[in-house]
Amino acid sequence: MQDNVRIRALSKRFGDFLLDDVSFDVPAGSVVGFIGENGAGKSTTIKSILGLVNTDGGRIEVFGKDARLLTEEDKGDIGAVLGEHCLPQDLTLREVNAVMRRIFRGWQEGEFFSFVKRFALPENKKLRSFSGGMRQKAALSAALSHGARLLLLDEPTAGLDPVARDEILDVLYDFMQDECRSVLLSSHILSDLEKLCDHIVFIHGGKIVFAEEKDVLTERYALFRGSAEEVGAFGRGAVAAYMRGDFGMSALVYRDKVPAGTPLDRAGIEDIMLYFVRGERV
Repeated sequence: MQDNVRIRALSKRFGDFLLDDVSFDVPAGSVVGFIGENGAGKSTTIKSILGLVNTDGGRIEVFGKDARLLTEEDKGDIGAVLGEHCLPQDLTLREVNAVMRRIFRGWQEGEFFSFVKRFALPENKKLRSFSGGMRQKAALSAALSHGARLLLLDEPTAGLDPVARDEILDVLYDFMQDECRSVLLSSHILSDLEKLCDHIVFIHGGKIVFAEEKDVLTERYALFRGSAEEVGAFGRGAVAAYMRGDFGMSALVYRDKVPAGTPLDRAGIEDIMLYFVRGERV
């Protein structure tokens, strides 16, 4: 099955910031979690896929085509949520429906109002009167209602409580029952990504640190807590990064490179990111 997005050597400079040689894929049938600190380059990358940023170099393919050559029909196969204000704030949801019906040939009015009802959103109030979480749900409802094969979501669960986040994850899980579809999901809430994602792409300072299957990452890395002497005894090849504390040292280690029987804790995606960003590298 093809990649719905393929990015190769993408670059873009904004003042002192450089998006540098970014390459990764979003395979059909997968949810790709896009992680990194604020300002790491996630939003710039997503906007580049959508053609909202003029890149300086590299190539982006969507559905096997150069992203610059997508037809209007191709663009209708992409749904996007780029923050809570991506829909016009002076419109009601009934007015949003009327606008979207004219923009997208594949607009599904019944599907849209089904999501509106599911999320308990008022149909006749202007979006500017909605809470941030309600606006996020409205934007996601629109993105899911025109037959998209690819969803590009930039912090779609930001500002939502755990119950509302689970509700959105359930919706995305349902969306992914069609194996031709893909989701590229940027989020700071890494526990959400662990529940849903098949692949993780980690960007730091404008560069890709890793792009891996989630299960491969959690199998490759583990956490060890002990003394500096114990960590040092593993050897350089066994330790990815470490942190010093008042009561010893903790290290992100490669499971297959530490002695059998070593007591290890599971390393989640958040742990792995934290050690790569804040830890001392070996």
